[in-house]
Amino acid sequence: MINDTLAHDLKGLDASDAVGLNTRMARMLRLTQGSSGAAALAISGIDMALWDIRARAVDLPLCRMLGGAPKPIPAYAGGIALGWDKPEVLVQEAETLVANGYRAIKQRLGDTVERDLARLEALRTALGEKIEILTDANSLYTPMDVRRVLPRLAELGVRWLEEPFMPQERRRYQDAASLARVPLAAGENLFTRQEFANLIAEGAVTEIQPDLSKVGGITEGLRIAALALANGLEVHPHASMTAINAAATLHFLCAIEDGGYLESDVSKFNPLRDDLVLGQSRISVQGTFTPSEAPGLGIEVDEHFIREHPPIAGSAYRRT
Repeated sequence: MINDTLAHDLKGLDASDAVGLNTRMARMLRLTQGSSGAAALAISGIDMALWDIRARAVDLPLCRMLGGAPKPIPAYAGGIALGWDKPEVLVQEAETLVANGYRAIKQRLGDTVERDLARLEALRTALGEKIEILTDANSLYTPMDVRRVLPRLAELGVRWLEEPFMPQERRRYQDAASLARVPLAAGENLFTRQEFANLIAEGAVTEIQPDLSKVGGITEGLRIAALALANGLEVHPHASMTAINAAATLHFLCAIEDGGYLESDVSKFNPLRDDLVLGQSRISVQGTFTPSEAPGLGIEVDEHFIREHPPIAGSAYRRT
C-alpha cells in the first residue's frame, strides 16, 4: 500500500506539510481501503516519518516541535509479558522488573477468573502497595467474568481494567462501568478520531489508549488527545512492539497536557525493540523515560538490520 499507492502520490510534495499530507492520504485511501486496518497503519508510519523530518529540519527534538519539552514520563511494564504463568513465576518476573526501575506493571487477564485473581493476589502480596498494578483482559472476558472480577480488582487496588471486551461491544462497556469501582481502559483497537469521539462521549471508558501506529500517527494522535483533554480524561497510549513507535509515543506524551503512562515493552525477545534503532531512551531508577535533545525522534534506524530482516508474508502469530 505504501510502495504501490501512497509513495506514488506523495513524491515531490512538501514534506513539512504533515497535517495536509495526512489528510491527503486519508482521503485517497478512504475510497478504496476505508479508514481503519492497513490503511490506518500505512498513514501512521508515513505521518511519524514526516514529523521526524520536520523536527530534524529545524534541529529540534520532536516534543519541542510539538510545543512541549523533554521531561520524565512514567512508564509501566507491558508488552507480551506478565501472562498466564504460575503465580510464583510471575512474582519473580515482576520483582525483576521492579528492580530494573519500573514502578507500575501490567498483568494480563483473560484466563479463568479464579486463576486471574490468584495471580493478582500473589503480585500484590509480593510487591506491596507502592507498585501500581494495571490489568488487561485482551477482550477475553464475558459480562459475567467482569461482574465477578471487578469487586476483587478494587480491593487489590488495581489501577485499571483494560479491554475486558472488544471496543465495539458498547453495551457491555456501559454495563461494566455501572458496576465498576475500577476505571475501564480501551482504545488500542480503534483507528480514527471519530471512533475515539464516540468512545469518550459514551462515558464508560475513562482511560484513553490510542496507538500512534494505528490511529494515523502524530497528527491524529494530537486530535485524539485534545478530545480527551476537553473531557477531563488522561491519555495512556498503547505503544508496544517497535522502538520507532515507542520513541514517537514518548515525544507525544511530552507534548500533550494530561498525558499518562508510557507503555514499555518488556517481552523477553523483541528485536524490533532492541535492534531496529540506535539511540532509544532507557528507563530510569525512578521508573521514567525521558527523550533526549537529539533532533526528530532522537533515534536512527539501523539500515543493516532492515536489510538482514526482510518482511515475511503471513501471520505474526504462528504456531511452532
